[in-house]
Amino acid sequence: MAGNNIKVLDCTIRDGGLMNNHKFDLKFVRAVYKALSEANIDYMEIGYKNSRKLFSASEFGSWKFCADEDILKVIKGVRSKTKIAVMVDVDRVEPAEVKPKKESPVSMIRVATYIKDIEKAVLLCNQMADKGYETAVNIMAVSKAPAEELSKILSLLDNKSKADVIFISDSNGSLYHETLAALFKKAKKYIISKETGIHAHNNLQLAFSNTIEAIQQGASYLDCSIYGLGRAAGNCPTELLLGFLKNPKYDIRPVLDVIAKEFIPLRKKLEWGYIIPYAIAGILDEHPKAAMALRDSAQKDNFREFYESLTTTKKKKV
Repeated sequence: MAGNNIKVLDCTIRDGGLMNNHKFDLKFVRAVYKALSEANIDYMEIGYKNSRKLFSASEFGSWKFCADEDILKVIKGVRSKTKIAVMVDVDRVEPAEVKPKKESPVSMIRVATYIKDIEKAVLLCNQMADKGYETAVNIMAVSKAPAEELSKILSLLDNKSKADVIFISDSNGSLYHETLAALFKKAKKYIISKETGIHAHNNLQLAFSNTIEAIQQGASYLDCSIYGLGRAAGNCPTELLLGFLKNPKYDIRPVLDVIAKEFIPLRKKLEWGYIIPYAIAGILDEHPKAAMALRDSAQKDNFREFYESLTTTKKKKV
């Protein structure tokens, strides 16, 4: 897998920030950036660029907002070809607050959207492209999207958006290989002028293998995170992906170093990865927020009760 079209996007700090309100300290974020730079990773997604008018700075850390001055502190003095990416959510960013690319250390802006907000996402993406950024659209929760509606949305994104990449996101970590393959085969029919990418969650311990499946179906932008750090069950581990790609461009050794120095100690303070409530959420194709709430409660290991509460809710909806 040494093809020149493959790009690796590490989202450790952005997705991992969903587990601690984006309160990673500068030392940790800088250590991750140095490791990714030495490993020659193509992109580091450092967080969200949300508006401070909409979120409390006392509740969230710096990487909820990704001010350019904070990013500059991370990258200062590091010789690197790794590009900085940030994510913006529809209705959570003020486009006017985002500086033009020529005034910012950010290279790529990814717009995260659910199906219902796709037209807003196209507008936001195009605004960011007009400011000079590489752009992408991350279609969240594709496992919940009706087939006909998804076809229309993929066509709209290809024809109306200025995005360079369209990411298929398994937000609930519920997709199996066959379904994922079918989604990317559908994407090939409608996305003609853009690249495709994969963002996989590990609820069913399939994030890595689903990423491989996506590559085989033509995806060229690959999301991952160091030691799988990400929301709930986490993401495709960067170290596993580099081991699979065997591309001489990438060097796995700096990633192994930062895992030993930073992530093993972090694991003693912050919980993420394959845990039964997250697996249950994936099995039932549910957002992991209820499972995350359970893990923060005194009943965090009441697995059967949690399963029954979700299945009862599903039956009521039907």
